[in-house]
Parts: sequence; C-alpha cells; structure tokens
Amino acid sequence: MVKKKVLIGSPVHQNPAILEEFLISLEEMEQISASIDFMFMDDNTDRTSSKLLFSFQERHPETIIIKNSQLQNYTCDEYTHYWREELVWKVANLKNTMIGHAKRYNYDYLFLADSDLVMHPYTLEQLMKAGKDIIATIFWTCWQPETIEMPQVWVEDQYTLYKKNPGEVLTDEEANRRLFEFLGQMRIPGVYEVGGLGACTLISRQALKAGVSFAEIKNLSFWGEDRHFCIRAAALGFSLFVDTHFPAYHIYRESDLSGIAGYKAKGTVLLV
Repeated sequence: MVKKKVLIGSPVHQNPAILEEFLISLEEMEQISASIDFMFMDDNTDRTSSKLLFSFQERHPETIIIKNSQLQNYTCDEYTHYWREELVWKVANLKNTMIGHAKRYNYDYLFLADSDLVMHPYTLEQLMKAGKDIIATIFWTCWQPETIEMPQVWVEDQYTLYKKNPGEVLTDEEANRRLFEFLGQMRIPGVYEVGGLGACTLISRQALKAGVSFAEIKNLSFWGEDRHFCIRAAALGFSLFVDTHFPAYHIYRESDLSGIAGYKAKGTVLLV
C-alpha cells in the first residue's frame, strides 16, 4: 500500500505544560495509511515551549520549525482567551505559510491542528477514511466557565448552530429546538456537513491547489480567520464536514490538564 503524504502543521504560542500534551498526541498518531511530516510555526515567547519543539524535532528529524521574528503577547486565563484583531491575522499568515509549503512539496493532505488539543491516535486515519476535501475532527469547549460545552463547528454565519432559511423568522422556542437538535447530532458518531469549522482540520491537495486560504476577505466583517477560510472554501465549491467518531480534547484552560487521563482512558474504549 502506498501511503498518503501528510503534513501536520501548527502555529505554536503555547503554555509548556499544554504544548507537551499536544506533542505527545502527535507522536501517538497512527500512521497506517499516512506518512507524516511535521511543521511548526514557533511563535512562543516562553523559551521552554520553544525547547519542547526542538526536542520533538530531534526525535523526528523530518520536522520543520520556523521561528516567527515578530512576537506578540497573547493572553489567556481560567476565564477565556483574549484575541486582538492583529493576532488573528498574524495566525492567518502563519497558517497560509503552511498551506504554501504543503502545495510546494506536493503533499496529499495538510492537517492543521491547534497546539492546545490532545487527539485520539486514530484521528488522522479516520479523517482520511471519510474521503472529504475539507473535514475537521470535533472537539467541545466551555467557552466561559459554568456554561455548557459547545463544538468548534457551526451551521452558518458567525457561529449560528442551527439552520435558518433566508427571511425565516423563528420563535425563541424553535431556535432553541433546532440548536439542541444540532448539538445532539454532534454527539452521535458520524460524518456531517457543516457551514464552518476550524482548529483540527484536514485539507486535501485538491482543495489546497484550488486556492483555499486564511487570508482576510476585505468585504466581510465576520471575526476570525477560520470564518474567512470557510467562506472562501464554499465559494470555491468545497463542502465542509465534521467527523465526530473520535472527538479531540481541548485544553482551553490550564485546569483542563487534569482531564487528559480520563479522556485517554475513554478513547481506548472507543477502539475496542
């Protein structure tokens, strides 16, 4: 069997403890039908995090590390993450650099994964098995403390989690019914079409060569580079999908580190 050539890429500005768990999950990734190379855009201000990347490179010589010379502080705490507009487009440029590398060296897939995720070892194999040009693995996050977990995929617009037809006026009751119907569907293992996605996304060579990009669309006011990526992809004719078989674990807060052991134990059961 000829293995597919896959580039796993990540822009990295990360707490060392969180980054270490992310790197472990990359090393545990199954490579049954994939041959994996790694590319990190080192945007760390913490030297320990940069050292972790170089240690990873020593164990995996096929790894490329590009140090970003324009470092900016990025703040997160136990409440939420604080993104400034200039940081969003900085990350977009880093992701586009990885897209350029994947196209230049003719990779079959680019798998973009945020550095605060722990992924199931079968994640990449499952995404490739789905046979889609753009598909993300789902993960769940309490965006603010004491709120319910929400997915990183959505149905339409900025972050609308239910379908509404043009001109349709919904009661609050109907909007909530559709919302919880979508959330319930996302808990059932399967592959589903969505309107937006990000953070843990497999992109095919066909989509890369067609011109998908995280660059800003100037006449669009939606916040976040992932929205611009998804809208551009849809305009190019690509449908977007989410795979819910093996959800990733999001270390959104440092306190989430305590849940990794439980996540991994549950993931082992999924393979039985």
